[in-house]
Amino acid sequence: MKVCQIFKSESMPNFIIKTHQKDTLYTKPHLFILNKGMNSGKPQKEPFTNSFVVIFQNEEDCESIYFVAYSLWKTKFWHPFLVGSVIPFLRLPDFSKEFNPKASSMMQEHEEHQKNVAALKLLEQKEKQFHENINLINDLRRVILYRYSKK
Repeated sequence: MKVCQIFKSESMPNFIIKTHQKDTLYTKPHLFILNKGMNSGKPQKEPFTNSFVVIFQNEEDCESIYFVAYSLWKTKFWHPFLVGSVIPFLRLPDFSKEFNPKASSMMQEHEEHQKNVAALKLLEQKEKQFHENINLINDLRRVILYRYSKK
């Protein structure tokens, strides 16, 4: 079976990391981490085909760790740990070994961590609004061009 790790620390929330099995439903708060390809380490709320699942006791811990994982992915932290010549992938033992200490150090200063998470949430919200505006602009462009071509 797949390796399962449980982490406990003073500054870190408790969580379990294991390989996600297709069609498995999780009752506790969780997030998925892509483990195959150049986007390995990418966190998401919905399951990836090739992913690890990180299971938490409460939603606050899940949200907090999501942004830590997101930061690690965006800064390409996992690239040195990728193995494989054709399609690179991230091994569960490597992920487990590196994720906990790195997340602990990132969350060490609690207030700074909370500010960073709040800033990232705000940026995510603004990005979503930006994409909605772009979609509205494209819809309006389509309507104008359609009306114009019907004359």
